[in-house]
Amino acid sequence: MAGTMRVPRGRGALGGVLLVLLGAWGGLLPFVGPYLDFGFAPDDAWVYDSDRLQLSVAPGAATALGGLVVLVTASRVLAVLGAWLAVLGGAWFAVGGPVAALWDVPGVGAPLGTEQGRRVAEQLAGFTGLGVAVVLVAALTLGRFTVRGAPPAGSERDEEERPSSGTTQPLVYGRYARETPPPSLGTRPAPPPGPPGSQEPPGLTGFPPRDQRVAGDRREDR
Repeated sequence: MAGTMRVPRGRGALGGVLLVLLGAWGGLLPFVGPYLDFGFAPDDAWVYDSDRLQLSVAPGAATALGGLVVLVTASRVLAVLGAWLAVLGGAWFAVGGPVAALWDVPGVGAPLGTEQGRRVAEQLAGFTGLGVAVVLVAALTLGRFTVRGAPPAGSERDEEERPSSGTTQPLVYGRYARETPPPSLGTRPAPPPGPPGSQEPPGLTGFPPRDQRVAGDRREDR
């Protein structure tokens, strides 16, 4: 069970890096946008207020923190929690402005662009489009940690065909070890053949021939 909770550290590397970058972009855009002439009013850098804290800094920090957890952790549970934290951060980027208006939060400021297309691009890059991108990346990363890979093909069949460790094979010593194949399980090994010219049955080559034993017995009787 513990093995299934461990994952390779590189599994969520790409998603984690993207989430950290997207979170940093969303959290810092209202503060550094005036340097790029792309952002939100007022046209001054590093202007801080509670509205920007709620609508930009908080979801940006949640997204970046979730991506960092996904990037460095080797625990499946922590990676899933980090991905869900990033999902919440992205969702707040997308819908935080209209929802926060319910408790009198007007927003971070009007877009700096004068053309309609540029104003739409600034709104998408800072909130709505950014939130959708964060949710998409976090959902894909979450799927990589919640779906387990199938076992390699043939692994179960190899386990079934592998012989049991409790079975033993008879040992054959001497020159017959190279000539006699190992017997199959459940049969007794055949004894090695006797030397050439012997009348004794195989396996009794350690005794003298029958004629010599009879002559020796007669001499003892005398």
